[in-house]
Amino acid sequence: MASVDAWVWWLIAAVGLGIPLVITAMPEMAMFAVGAVAGSVTAALGGNVTVQVIVFAAVSTALIAVVRPIANRHRTQRPEQRTGIDALKGRQAVVLQRVDGQSGRIKLAGEIWSARALQDDQVYEPGQRVDVVDIDGATAVVM
Repeated sequence: MASVDAWVWWLIAAVGLGIPLVITAMPEMAMFAVGAVAGSVTAALGGNVTVQVIVFAAVSTALIAVVRPIANRHRTQRPEQRTGIDALKGRQAVVLQRVDGQSGRIKLAGEIWSARALQDDQVYEPGQRVDVVDIDGATAVVM
């Protein structure tokens, strides 16, 4: 009967450790709560108090050591947002006026741009879709 009481106490501890997580949004508390659940499972399987505490400490420490650095890395990384000319590279455009190695016109991102083909021998006719590979001044380089 004592082992049943021990696992219940571990579950109460897990809930108690989960409360600050909800109130303060401290993810470390969730890791301690998971450690308490591991202690509860150990108690339910018949482990003595020393083993229960060791399992709690080991699981909590392992989670903090592994999960916390990953979470911090994801929290501090900002998604790459391309702006200006960089945002246009890689986009598709529609040829409005024949594009060759010297000149042409395309519709890119709702605007009309002067354009030239990446390779001098390439020619794109009106209506074709092209990919913008670079912006050279005010001219889109396409292929």
